[in-house]
Amino acid sequence: MPKVVMYTSRLCSFCRMAERLLNSKGVEQIEKIQVDVEPARLAEMIARTQRRTVPQIFIDDFHVGGFDDLAALDRSGQLDGLLGAG
Repeated sequence: MPKVVMYTSRLCSFCRMAERLLNSKGVEQIEKIQVDVEPARLAEMIARTQRRTVPQIFIDDFHVGGFDDLAALDRSGQLDGLLGAG
């Protein structure tokens, strides 16, 4: 299983939906970086993704994007391949 990293915040419903989708695909471990707890990590996320909203999801070194991007990959069948399940 590849490494999954998600920039998140405590009150983000899209973050929880992304986590549920990933869990449903067999992802048991997600490295969560809480940008509301660690403000320096928010600057890191923006520099790394050029986006300001959470979640921002990485599968290994591939930047998936946010929840909508993750769901679109799932609908297209590409998410399973990224997760090594396809």
